[in-house]
Amino acid sequence: MRLSRADRSRVADWWFTVDHVLVGAILALVGAGLVLSLAASPAVALRKGLPTYYFVERHLLFSALGVLVMLAVSLLSPRGVRRLALGLFAISMAGLIAVHFVGGEIQGARRWLSIAGHSLQPSEFAKPGFVILSAWLFAESNRRTDMPALPFAILLAICFTGLLLSQPDVGQTLLVTAVWGTLYFLSGQALLGAGIIAGCGVLGIAFAYTSFDHVRWRIDKFLAPTPGDFSQLDRAMRSFSEGGFLGRGPGEGTIKTVLPDAHTDFIFAVVAEEYGVIACLVLLGLFFFIVMRVLIAAAQESDAATRLSIQGLALLFGLQALINMGVNVGLLPAKGITLPFVSSGGSSMIAVSLTLGMLLALTRHRPHAARLRKPALLNDIGHIDQRMQPTGPGQK
Repeated sequence: MRLSRADRSRVADWWFTVDHVLVGAILALVGAGLVLSLAASPAVALRKGLPTYYFVERHLLFSALGVLVMLAVSLLSPRGVRRLALGLFAISMAGLIAVHFVGGEIQGARRWLSIAGHSLQPSEFAKPGFVILSAWLFAESNRRTDMPALPFAILLAICFTGLLLSQPDVGQTLLVTAVWGTLYFLSGQALLGAGIIAGCGVLGIAFAYTSFDHVRWRIDKFLAPTPGDFSQLDRAMRSFSEGGFLGRGPGEGTIKTVLPDAHTDFIFAVVAEEYGVIACLVLLGLFFFIVMRVLIAAAQESDAATRLSIQGLALLFGLQALINMGVNVGLLPAKGITLPFVSSGGSSMIAVSLTLGMLLALTRHRPHAARLRKPALLNDIGHIDQRMQPTGPGQK
């Protein structure tokens, strides 16, 4: 099937306006995630008494579903993206509240809902909606002085992070707070407020350290590591030295047989051991390319709400990947944050697909409305030509 520019269908319009390079880079990342899942997941499945390719099949299923979701969302207009974000955030917030009443507790945390036999993490779906709504409110606070948009943005952040901390999910709280604070700065708000936000962030970390035992243990372990203690973090760091530049080879790694989270939080360490540091750098470069491609598109966007939305979603995607990789190489304490499109997990996969679908929709090449109108000079010339035309028989 060939598409023509004369075709006014939604699919044709999408094809001629979407960033093909960005779509290709995202699909390459999805493909890399499938290959790396095949390397890390079978050992974990066998250790849990599941069929060998249980997690691989799930990863393939959710990857295919995620690509369909991403492409469907990318058809939307900027206004459609904001409406989707509002609905998505409202439903997710209801899910975050429901978690406290009907959610299952795993390792002292209530983060998941069980729906039709599948686990669903509402916070994953709330993140892109939260970013879009915050970006719109920050833009409106500069455009309309009669609307209390900034207080609404602050209230939105307090409600969302409060529900995250009550689970508790400190890692996601730090991630969304960092993105929200960056949007506050990029939108041109008062610097005094940025300083207050930074101070609140420091106080929040101190509160988490003193209130949650697992947070205190992870930070203490990070600040005073014990070499050779065979913890997940120690084994993950050793995998980089054992894999070297080229790795041991596909299927030859041993870390996946001892790490319980080898297919999720520590899959980057499996990549290092089996495929080497060079493969890790290629994967890092792919994430970097996607983020930079999107940020360059954002710099060319004239609408403030759309520009901030693109920047916020790019930061959400990039920071999540950076935090996961930083934990694996020992630069950050363990956070429990997945690597987008690479780690196993249905909620994370679909939520990331929604995020990138919104990015593809917002970065499509839409001509400015002013360019579609006739210039005033041409309109005047047209009126002059009409007055000079003959109006009756025999007239010249």
